[in-house]
Amino acid sequence: MDTANGYFVVKKKAIPEVLLKVVEAKRLLETGKVQSVHEATERVGISRSSFYKYKDDIFQFHDNAQGTTITLTFQMDDEPGLLSDVLKVIADFKANILTIHQSIPINGVASLSISVQVLPTTEDVSEMLESLEKKQGVHYVKILAKE
Repeated sequence: MDTANGYFVVKKKAIPEVLLKVVEAKRLLETGKVQSVHEATERVGISRSSFYKYKDDIFQFHDNAQGTTITLTFQMDDEPGLLSDVLKVIADFKANILTIHQSIPINGVASLSISVQVLPTTEDVSEMLESLEKKQGVHYVKILAKE
């Protein structure tokens, strides 16, 4: 079973304490209750290296995912048609593209940021992310933010 890039829904009791503390530290930063990563990690009792190791890989799940905005960040090869292919995958999953920002490619690799609105008609977002990650020329896809 290949789960290297998969997404899971896991009950809170099954998640290691360090990951729960990373989520709490992120919440403290997002709400402005702390001013720095150092302060957030100190308050929740984890190392800064643990925070940085897991911060892009764990998000709190909300049942009301529909109507939310997800900002994705990509790193991909600068190949003609690849951006179009990425946008087509998002369109095929019936998500609404709100913004697109692509950097100038350096050494044949471009960074891309796309904000996507999840609608009631949007198909499985986890499957969409997996499809995007599997695209030839896409190095990685990460969820940067979720509102």
